[in-house]
Amino acid sequence: MLLDGLVVKEQSGFFWVEVTDGTIYRCQLRGHLKEEAQSSDIAAIGDKVRICPIVQDESGIVGLIEEVFERRNALSRSARTQGNRGAGDSEREHIIIANADAIFIVLAASQPTPNFPMLDRLLVAGEKAGIDDLIIIINKVDLEDPSIITKRFAPYMKMGYTVLQTSARDGRGIEDVQAMLKGKVSAFTGPSGVGKTSLLNCIQPDLGREVRNVSNYHQEGVHTTRDSALIKLNSTVYGDKTYLADTPGMRYLNVWDVEPDELDGYFRDIAPHIGNCRFSNCTHEHEPGCGVRGALKKNLVSFARYKSYLKLREELEAVYAY
Repeated sequence: MLLDGLVVKEQSGFFWVEVTDGTIYRCQLRGHLKEEAQSSDIAAIGDKVRICPIVQDESGIVGLIEEVFERRNALSRSARTQGNRGAGDSEREHIIIANADAIFIVLAASQPTPNFPMLDRLLVAGEKAGIDDLIIIINKVDLEDPSIITKRFAPYMKMGYTVLQTSARDGRGIEDVQAMLKGKVSAFTGPSGVGKTSLLNCIQPDLGREVRNVSNYHQEGVHTTRDSALIKLNSTVYGDKTYLADTPGMRYLNVWDVEPDELDGYFRDIAPHIGNCRFSNCTHEHEPGCGVRGALKKNLVSFARYKSYLKLREELEAVYAY
């Protein structure tokens, strides 16, 4: 008998699959799946799969994944194993979550300071994946002046992104997040130490997630979440089939499968001005008659976003040079 289910957790080559009646099977991939091309994760949290139950032993109910259904989307990063903090040569696609309805990118208003390059990379990855809702959460707003927060994030609100302000300490903005979670498969992602785990505890207090303090010396977060998992939220509060992924914090994100010449199309503020460039292959860096740089001079594109685009394009050019 074969059962259809949802991958809700992955760890060390094992996949926990929840089937229709709520039973969770600890599964491995069937041999023929392991033999397929390894340029990407064969299965990941959020994947819809078909499994064959095997046996129940002391470790739980066990099964084999026979089939992974076609994905609607996948938020991915390029897994790199060389260089500073894994920023070396591209190796393969690592899927953060498959088939997501919404991605919540969490930054801190302070402690640590907002990591805008990381935000821009995650937005590019989300736009590339075609995920319906890309939502920015500014956590720890109790630690920063409201006018500074508004000024810093104004370009993103102007682009049409939903920007929520929250505080896990005093509960500010939590209801807004809860309302946007209902009935969806979503993920929290972003840099380490921004309070994603604390927010999860506010969203559903009985989750009991471990929280650690941010390193005062390095101003970088301590990794508190080591394994990817989809958490099924309380059906009484959120309705049926509401899941939230608590993903490991990131210190760097290498964008997957975006060529340098298409990058500008994934920057919402830059894309509208591409058609005003004199040259169709404009890099927006030095060419005469560049519509993007013209928009930059008119303050239609923020300088920080433009610099973020140039930095990411430079990295992608190095990757695709080979």
